[in-house]
Amino acid sequence: MEIRIKLLLVQVFIHVLLASGQNQDIVYLQALMDNWKNTPPSWVGSDPCDKWDGVTCTDSRVTSITLASINLSGELSGDIGQLSELQMLDLSYNKGLTGSLTSDIGNLKKLKSLILVGCGFNGPLPEALGSLPELSYLALNFNGFTGRIPPSLGKLTKLYWLDIADNKLSGSIPISNGTTPGLDLLVNAKHFHFGRNQLSGEIPPNLFSSKMTLKHVLFEDNELTGTIPLTLGLVQTLEVLRLDRNMLRGDVPSNINNLTLINQLFLSNNKLNGALPNLTGMAVLNYLMMQETGLRGEVPVEVFSIPQIETVVLRDNQLNGTLDVGPSYSNHLQLVDMSNNKISAFTQRSGYPADLMYALYD
Repeated sequence: MEIRIKLLLVQVFIHVLLASGQNQDIVYLQALMDNWKNTPPSWVGSDPCDKWDGVTCTDSRVTSITLASINLSGELSGDIGQLSELQMLDLSYNKGLTGSLTSDIGNLKKLKSLILVGCGFNGPLPEALGSLPELSYLALNFNGFTGRIPPSLGKLTKLYWLDIADNKLSGSIPISNGTTPGLDLLVNAKHFHFGRNQLSGEIPPNLFSSKMTLKHVLFEDNELTGTIPLTLGLVQTLEVLRLDRNMLRGDVPSNINNLTLINQLFLSNNKLNGALPNLTGMAVLNYLMMQETGLRGEVPVEVFSIPQIETVVLRDNQLNGTLDVGPSYSNHLQLVDMSNNKISAFTQRSGYPADLMYALYD
């Protein structure tokens, strides 16, 4: 009898705890709603798990809030951090959501996806973002965030997608130093989207290693200086590389040819120099964009025979000599733009497709 009583008490205790969690979720959702305008009309009644649009529950606990593109406005209060079972938060494309991103977001230990694309958030990214051990998808692009990239993001060991593009972030790209974390620790990440910010300093060589599995490195339209690190050639999973519209200098490293899965290579509008490196190892390269980079020397005919190449744009450089697309050009080749160089002649061969577009001279 005594054992039965104890078991009954345990069951009652668990039930009370579950009920308490459910009640708390209601309280904190209502607190969030008090800070928002234009919430869904279905957000009425005392049970958010009962047909509240955009709210998903499991065992009567709120696990997902998805309210994208509904003209939501207001601020994201710290109450969000109290929804302890939340795994998905998507408030994308609500420009009326403004203010800073609360550090209480770091309390969501089960959060897997945080998607705040195209809102009106501003201020610094909180260090507390690094306290989300389950986070795999972080998209904060198209906001007004300022300040530095938090080094704490390097603690997000499950992170797959990191998109902080189209903000006003500044400073250098953080890497680990033995005492503080950095983005070089994100060896499971596939996407680094940092374009159209105000990031400065050199691209740290230690940011890249053969352990990384990155597919997209998009650093375009920042204020990055220094040279293209040799270590970039170690990331052989890369498919898209964008370093265009920065202030990078020096030669393009020859080991970039090791990136055999690259299909888009954008290095234009930098202060590079030297010759165009051998790129024939890039068998699936579609787009080569290296205009206004300071390239010199002759154009190697081999670039036009890369099997999947479609577009070659090398205008506004110091390339010279005779341009010869060669007899074994790619069947996919559609555009060759060599305008505003020092090309002295063009070798026209029979059999070139009529729809192949050239821009050779001004």
